[in-house]
Amino acid sequence: MKNRHSARAHRQLVPTDARSAEVSGAFALQVITEGSAQRAGPSFPVEHAVPLWIKRRVLLLNVTYEPLTALPARRAVVLMTCGKADTVHEDPQAPVVHSEQWSVQVPSVIRLRNYVRVPYRARIPMTRAALMHRDRFRCAYCGAKAETVDHVVPRSRGGEHSWENCVACCAPCNHRKADKLLSELGWTLRAALVPPSGPHWRLLASTKDLHPSWMPYLGEGAA
Repeated sequence: MKNRHSARAHRQLVPTDARSAEVSGAFALQVITEGSAQRAGPSFPVEHAVPLWIKRRVLLLNVTYEPLTALPARRAVVLMTCGKADTVHEDPQAPVVHSEQWSVQVPSVIRLRNYVRVPYRARIPMTRAALMHRDRFRCAYCGAKAETVDHVVPRSRGGEHSWENCVACCAPCNHRKADKLLSELGWTLRAALVPPSGPHWRLLASTKDLHPSWMPYLGEGAA
């Protein structure tokens, strides 16, 4: 019993990406940056560089160049190692990932080799990020730089939290409007409030930071 408990105590779980790489025949990966390549050695393993790039995201495109999602860089590299995706845009500032027989610089955009069918959903979920993109980061009332989200019909007066009732708003306008209606202030909206449509809007709704090389694939909403 003691030996069995000891074995359980020292058991380590294998990361999902590592298991999938082993099954597919992919090579073990390491990361090298300019700084870590010089310091790598017995006292500074290459793996210490991982936290510096693990939060990097890579845009994944369907074979039709339709944007699908923003992947963690490690997952993107695994797809490329397994021969399931190819680099579309390289990132000169990204680190180099390599194995004994293969190496690649972490890209900013990759494209699947085979088509993936995406379930159709008519309604795009409204998030703060997507709303800001829809209104181009400008106040719906005065056109200044938007910093907050405002309900056109205040929630205290029955307004809904929806695409048709929410706008990007600057702090001064938000403060002045408070819980008043536009008719009470004599204000008008700069544009009609409509829900956005298109596959790229799902990515805009869930991704905060967008790499410049992603823009051609994300439509006007990302501009």
